[in-house]
Amino acid sequence: MKTLTLKPIISVNGTVHLPGSKSMSNRALLLATLASGTTEIKNLLDSDDVDRMLATLTALGVSFHLNKNKSLCRITGLDGIFTTKQAILDMGNAGTAMRPLCAALCFAEGTFDLTGDPAMQERPIADLVDALIHIGANIEYLQKRSYPPIRIHPAKPTGNTANINGNTSSQFVSALLMAAPLAPHGLSIKIIGDLVSKPYVDITTGMMKLFGVPVENDNYQILRVPAGSRYTAPDDVLVEGDASAATYFLAAAAIAGGTVRVYGIGQNSVQGDSHYADVLKQMGAVVNKGTDWIEVTRANLHGIDIDMNDMPDAAMTLAATALFADGKTTIRNIQNLRVKETNRLTALATELRKVGANVDEGSDYLTIEPPTEILPAEIDTYNDHRMAMSLSLAALGKAEIVIRDPNCTSKTFPNYFEELASLSSVSPPH
Repeated sequence: MKTLTLKPIISVNGTVHLPGSKSMSNRALLLATLASGTTEIKNLLDSDDVDRMLATLTALGVSFHLNKNKSLCRITGLDGIFTTKQAILDMGNAGTAMRPLCAALCFAEGTFDLTGDPAMQERPIADLVDALIHIGANIEYLQKRSYPPIRIHPAKPTGNTANINGNTSSQFVSALLMAAPLAPHGLSIKIIGDLVSKPYVDITTGMMKLFGVPVENDNYQILRVPAGSRYTAPDDVLVEGDASAATYFLAAAAIAGGTVRVYGIGQNSVQGDSHYADVLKQMGAVVNKGTDWIEVTRANLHGIDIDMNDMPDAAMTLAATALFADGKTTIRNIQNLRVKETNRLTALATELRKVGANVDEGSDYLTIEPPTEILPAEIDTYNDHRMAMSLSLAALGKAEIVIRDPNCTSKTFPNYFEELASLSSVSPPH
């Protein structure tokens, strides 16, 4: 397995132009597909997950044109009618492709096999499948019950009320929402329990409104899309910079800056992870925001006790940031990290201990006591892009950190380590 050795980073300083948001990129592609008319998507992310969505849309007969660097996509919508009637669709480990397409293709009146890589086949999908079956879909598990691969048989759902657990993944709710205008009698989505990661649902409803479909939101307990709703292509859609990616550079500045400014998100960003800068401010960092930028300057950090349910990806960055804070940090209400690309709670606890932290892993929390000094370690990444990026921050200590399988960052940020290096001053060799 390929490895990357990170020399101790003694300071970071500079600017980063963020790649497009994965969440917004794949939502924009699907909504443009379902709309009538042609949509121009700007600042599209160039990554494995987006490539998986584009390959799947190609297999479904969708017509689009990408510019040379894949940052602009002009896509001709199908007006809600898929002409392809049979396909085998391999979505790798792209949850933002698998879950929404599972819902949308139930209304396509064709036979579709949805599969993915071994990691995807360990990511549960039963909550979404059960909700779709309840409104009339015909879905079959092809291997292990509750997990992909699945087969969608022709049976256009006609029910108008879907019940879904809210505490597993907001992607399931977003999937139902984006497919809802295809339902002949409209769709009310009733959330059972508390909804996790609400800001991601806000991204979904905000983008649906951009495509002409407003969503009625009753305190995140019932979400309604009325009958007769139809997506219409806006002239263009601008994808924000990836706020999750921004957290690594902002955290690095708080730990070892200098000052780092990220461009592509700002004080009015629609992404929940843009508020990670406020978490760093709570820990003691200096934070400033503009309309399209956020910057952080180093300060002495102290541990905090915080609920990160709205920012589960950023919770991983916080776990690594906690290595450099005075005192304990407790990150609460993050049980849904267990059903991501890997069991991220256990993976984080395991890797943080390697660099010397004392970690208490609960069912839905981590408490991290920082080491007096970061230990040299070889970090396993579990084929999980966010494990690689968040744990790279351990190199801001005085020890060499080896990242195993660094190329896993291609899922969302192929040149992450080059960007980090461009900001970094490293310790000279002894």
